[in-house]
Amino acid sequence: MDAHDTAAAIWRLAALPAEALTQLALTGQDPVFPSSFAVGTAAQASMAAAALAACELGQARGIARQQVAIDMAHAATECSGWFSLDGRVPAQWDVFSGLYRCADGHVRLHANFAHHRDGALRLLGLEPARARRADAEQALLGWRALDFEQATAERGLVASALRSFAQWDATPQAQAVAAQPLLTITRIGEAPPLALPPLAGDAPPLDGVRVLDLTRILAGPVGGRALAALGADVLLVNSPHLPNIEAIADTSRGKRSAHVDLRTDQGQAQLRALLAGAHVFSQGYRPGGLAALGWGPEVLAALRPGLVCVSLTAYGAQGPWAARRGFDSLLQTAMGFNQAEGEAAGDGMPRALPMQILDQATGYLMVFGAAAALWRQQREGGSWHVQVSLAQTAQWLRGLPRVPHGLQAVPPDRAPFLATADSGFGLLCAVRPAVRLGRATVGYRRPSMPPGSHAPAWT
Repeated sequence: MDAHDTAAAIWRLAALPAEALTQLALTGQDPVFPSSFAVGTAAQASMAAAALAACELGQARGIARQQVAIDMAHAATECSGWFSLDGRVPAQWDVFSGLYRCADGHVRLHANFAHHRDGALRLLGLEPARARRADAEQALLGWRALDFEQATAERGLVASALRSFAQWDATPQAQAVAAQPLLTITRIGEAPPLALPPLAGDAPPLDGVRVLDLTRILAGPVGGRALAALGADVLLVNSPHLPNIEAIADTSRGKRSAHVDLRTDQGQAQLRALLAGAHVFSQGYRPGGLAALGWGPEVLAALRPGLVCVSLTAYGAQGPWAARRGFDSLLQTAMGFNQAEGEAAGDGMPRALPMQILDQATGYLMVFGAAAALWRQQREGGSWHVQVSLAQTAQWLRGLPRVPHGLQAVPPDRAPFLATADSGFGLLCAVRPAVRLGRATVGYRRPSMPPGSHAPAWT
């Protein structure tokens, strides 16, 4: 199965017109980054499906289909998430993040947020202000891996025990994930087709589509950035009391960025006003999290008939881990990828995939689902709910053919793919979009700006 076949399989999940697939021009092949998994194919195919669905929506709005061209090396480099600010490349991981030995195996900590890091350290009996990584290493030797994973989950923290594929497959959550498709697109309400602005022939295909982006780390922001690159008016809505990581400088390209506090009456009113003009509502809260604040998909659809809701979770909406927090690196560990890479290397040493491909591919699948649902909304009316998860993307990646000798690959030179621009964070150097369209230009109309830089209103 090559990247075109992989993109076509995604395409069929939404029952979009098969003839549109003739517009795909995909070049390159795995391996492009060192991995035994088809991370290049996953990057290119998810990106291709997203861009082609956006163009198919453009076709439904009255413009001719256009070619979607993507080079695999460029796509994979974009999915590497590399960027610099004023010449400085931010550290990807906190010093306490990573894999640790336990009494009977390994666990991975995700410590990029201070409250997750400090909570894990206190669970280990350490004082965060004075602890060193060596202290955490020593403390974890007294824990069984599954016990520590469970203890962190019970406290709302994040850690994963290292598993093989076979060990993961034996868990109830694995069985729940395996029973689900890669993504779902479900009609959740009745509504006439929402009017979209007229689309010029050379305009990007999502021009005039308004997106509320209530996502944070990392798949959702990648999806919002891709929607902006394809022409959508994306408003990133952050809570003023929640922390962010430096990657927000990269993922905020093309967006406006506002603060809204949903804990207040004013914030609730601001979101209702924004919702009245939105076409897409994208959120990455745990299942039920946003509904607890009064903003579940059915409520949103009732307030804005015709809306497309996109919901992102870590482990999916079903199974005993549905409400569990999770990040790409943790799912790689829990679901068997770290162990499998070590086995492919021949040394048995667990190792991470060369990029956060679960985040990146899931972000593009969110775009695919949103554009496909908008296409159906224009034809059939209705309100729609798109559901994706990192775990379902991981299951899909595992099902792609493995790459013999892939770990020997040398990553491509990123320099030809970089672009530099001023931003509200400093001089931002990052990978420009890999998607090339036959007529329209793919890119960012707005500079990346810090949270709260704009008013919570549509322009």
